Amino acid sequence: MDERLKKQIDFILEIDKEKNIFRQTSLSGHGRKENDAEHAWHMAIAAFLLQEYSNEPVDILRVILMCLIHDVVEIDAGDTYAYDTEGLKTQKAREDAAKERIYSLLPEDQKQKLIEIFDEFEENQTKEAKFAHAMDNLQPLLLNNSNNGSDWKEHEVTATQIYKRQTKTKDGSVKLFELTDRLIKENIDKGNIKY
Repeated sequence: MDERLKKQIDFILEIDKEKNIFRQTSLSGHGRKENDAEHAWHMAIAAFLLQEYSNEPVDILRVILMCLIHDVVEIDAGDTYAYDTEGLKTQKAREDAAKERIYSLLPEDQKQKLIEIFDEFEENQTKEAKFAHAMDNLQPLLLNNSNNGSDWKEHEVTATQIYKRQTKTKDGSVKLFELTDRLIKENIDKGNIKY
């Protein structure tokens, strides 16, 4: 096997480990906790299906790739729960180290391309990154809603915390933020989310 192909295969096998990184969000219908690979796949499909609701037309392939690779770094860095204030303090440093190690398995040109796309997602300045972030916020919210807020209740997440996180949804899609807002209010009324 030539060196380029070997590096690509090594990376493909390495990212299989993403299936072992479990998140705090349960599958719909009160299932087990989802893993990072399931989350990435789910939001990538959602991005394709919901692209018409982006605030601006997007390069959907780039958005899908952002969705698929944004949590690969958690193989080393671990999942940082969205509402874990202590974990969030060290998240960037952990993920930057992981990004360098994991993407360095690839040939240099592909390493640079995926790092560029990962960094674009993290910086959240382009229309593609903003829409990808909307998917990253919407997907777990939909699962939480399907489970009568069980994950929010388990972690005692407040409406203020959820709305703060969902500001990125509005940046990518006002229409999907309207859906988000309605679902949050419904869950407050049901007692699934505290103020």
